[in-house]
Amino acid sequence: MVSKDMAGTIKKSTFVLLALLAAALSSCSARIEGAVTTGGAAELTLISSLEPRTAGLIRSIRGFMGDAQDGPILDGPVMSRSMAAAPGIRAVSLRNTGPAALEGSISISKVGDFLFAGESPGAEARRRFITFNEGEGSSFLIIYMDMDTAPDLFSSLSPEVEEYLLALLAPAVLGEASTRQEYLDLISVIYGRAQAAEIAAARILVSIEFPRPPASVQGGRASGRRAEFDIPLVDLLVLEEPLRYEVRW
Repeated sequence: MVSKDMAGTIKKSTFVLLALLAAALSSCSARIEGAVTTGGAAELTLISSLEPRTAGLIRSIRGFMGDAQDGPILDGPVMSRSMAAAPGIRAVSLRNTGPAALEGSISISKVGDFLFAGESPGAEARRRFITFNEGEGSSFLIIYMDMDTAPDLFSSLSPEVEEYLLALLAPAVLGEASTRQEYLDLISVIYGRAQAAEIAAARILVSIEFPRPPASVQGGRASGRRAEFDIPLVDLLVLEEPLRYEVRW
């Protein structure tokens, strides 16, 4: 269960706004499409939009706090700059298609290095978020995330994303063990049952093309040269069990 002491580490002056932004992320529709090329580079596109009710609530809170209300709720260019510095990323270009909508591209130089900062001298070996191996007759890509690796992964991706998830008290970011139901019960108490229901229903749809048709897909399905995944958001936020997705081609 997420501890109250851990929740109290978030500064009160920023908690309300960040929490609402985090709730907005959980109330969005998101689709990721792209391709992994020979050599291990990847090109991805992202399309995401917030629910109107949540977007309106955030604007109201911003106005109450004296902030300008005419800017985007999620700032694509700001997030692009922070994400571009993450390991393995060659370029990021996110733009606002509306006050509560984002779309853009993420270019990855080598998928095996994505969000992997390497080992510091004397440090215990870290598991890679993505393991990539390319051979003449067989290649594979494995995506793995658990409670030991998730906090570093989220902090490497974008400080803005990490702050939103901290405010939402996501166990995967806080490093606090929790079941899915315990977490949803906590969200229900803080944000209400409707918000907990939105998180429980939210899903991330991913479709990635590979150089050859996949021979096998774990955690998803093959469609032509693509591997497709339908990922419940709550599984990412809680990580009650490690997540493992594998494609072999």
